[in-house]
Amino acid sequence: MQYIQKGFTLIELMIVVAIIGILAAVAIPSYQDYTKKAKFSEVLSISDSYKQAVALCHADLNTFTGCNAGTQGIPATPTVATTGLATGGTVTNGVITFTGTAAAGGYTFVLTPTLNAQGTAITWAQTGTCLGVKYCK
Repeated sequence: MQYIQKGFTLIELMIVVAIIGILAAVAIPSYQDYTKKAKFSEVLSISDSYKQAVALCHADLNTFTGCNAGTQGIPATPTVATTGLATGGTVTNGVITFTGTAAAGGYTFVLTPTLNAQGTAITWAQTGTCLGVKYCK
């Protein structure tokens, strides 16, 4: 009589479960980091929206001194309840600083304006703790 195998053996099933476990152990931390990076993008977009207001303030005053949040046409910085992923931010003398919540990694993003040599264009230097983990450019 000829025996035909139907189904998988226990060892084959255990090997499949082990492989899935290894893949999950590698994928889940990467996914969590990716979601934090995506959440931090809200912090980046909020801080980037202040660049135009600071540029207009500089055009009016011909200096970055006095270009602060809530003055000279620069909007007041949002609160945590408004954004959800930024713990808040500041704009002081044209320097824009925002920090993400723990859900967004808790990193800081700073934009510092400088004029080019001709005094006709503003360049923005990016600094902060987000650079080390590559959450910002």
